[in-house]
This record gives sequence, structure tokens and C-alpha cells, in this order.
Amino acid sequence: MSQSRLQKSLGEQVALITGAGRGIGAAIATTLAALGARVILCGRQRAPLDQTAATVRNNGGQSAVIECDVADLRSVELLGEHVEHSFGRLDILVNNAGTMGPQGPLYQLSPGDWDRIFNTNLRGVYYTTRSLAPLMIRARKGHIINISSLAGKNALPNGAAYSASKWGLNGLSYSLAEELRAHNIRVSVICPGSVHTEFSPHEGKNAQKMLQPSDVAHAVAMLVTQGPQSFVSEILIRPTQKP
Repeated sequence: MSQSRLQKSLGEQVALITGAGRGIGAAIATTLAALGARVILCGRQRAPLDQTAATVRNNGGQSAVIECDVADLRSVELLGEHVEHSFGRLDILVNNAGTMGPQGPLYQLSPGDWDRIFNTNLRGVYYTTRSLAPLMIRARKGHIINISSLAGKNALPNGAAYSASKWGLNGLSYSLAEELRAHNIRVSVICPGSVHTEFSPHEGKNAQKMLQPSDVAHAVAMLVTQGPQSFVSEILIRPTQKP
């Protein structure tokens, strides 16, 4: 696809990104807006969402900000109602919101921390899919992209709960893809390695060699601009050099 066509390839489409206030979510939102999509920016805190919205606006894009906690069912249900009432459609859902939780042996992890990790990383994806997929089913088209991690493929000592939540997210994504194929909805999962963000720095690693939020955003852009006859179900992203 030529650059000029790519720039307009998502015109009129509506994309919703969770965790859009910073890091990977903000990069995905600005990238999709640059491709012509109207982006809905979701997160728990208004201030960082407004910052992302300002970046989108300064680049000539369109956005709307909706505060939402993906771990809260009623909050997500209200989000779904708002999207249906205000936009009447949803073409792209990017489930990006996530949390790492404290690092350390699993036997030292509190039940509360376990619940917070799973409620955001896995239960939240269930909630958003439950509330928003019906819009896509009625339209008989759409993309659902879940941002997972290579920790959902490999062992992560001292991060077992996070790893387990991402293994679960991968399994959810594979199964959901089969459920929704009949409705012409493509479900994909992206598993990046460590990504350098201000919100989640990785001490002891060379930031210049680490993956950047733009690398994940590039993968999302590729998924939502591919031809209609196929879909990429999974993308693994690794840095060229080990940081």
C-alpha cells in the first residue's frame, strides 16, 4: 500500500484504545489517528488521557476521552453504552491496559496484588470484549487486538502472576479468534518483549536497545491495514539486540 493511501486507510473508522494515557497505549492511539481513525482514549486518569488527546489534535487527528477502569464491570458497561450512543460503531478495539504488580517470589505475593494483576490484565479484556464486541458483530466486521507479552510465552521468575495473566490472555485471544471469525471479526494478540516507557522503566537495561512503544504501534497499524482475505493471529516482537 502506498504511503498516501496508508495515511487515509482508516478514514471514518472508530478505534478504542485502553490504557491510552501513556506509553504503548498513547503510541497506538496517535498512530491510528494518523491513519485517519477517530480514536477513543480510555484510562483511569483524565490528565494523561488529555495529554494524548492534545498530541492527536496537534497532529491533525480526532479523538475523544472517556475515563474507564477496565477492572470495573459497570465502568466498562457505561463505556460500551457511550460508544454506541455517541459513535454508533466500533471498528477497532485495542486492549492495551495492563499492570505488572510487585516483583518477587509468588509465595510472597499478596492475594490483593494477585487480584489486581488478573483483574486488569485478563478480566478487563473479558469485560471490554463483552461490552463492545456486539457492535462489531452487528456490523459484521472489526478488529480486536490484545496487547500481551513474551512473558505469556516464556517463564518469568519473580513475575509469575503477571506471566500467568498473559498466558491466560493469549489463550483467551486464540479462542476468541475462532469464536468471532464467523462474524468477520479478526482477533489478534501482540506479544512484545520489554518495552521502554516512562511508566514502566527497566533498570539495568540499555534503553536504546529496548523495544519502543512505536514498535508495538507499528504492529497494530499493520494488523488493521491488512487485506480483508486474511488476518495475522499473533505477533511476537523482540529487540534486534539484547538490551
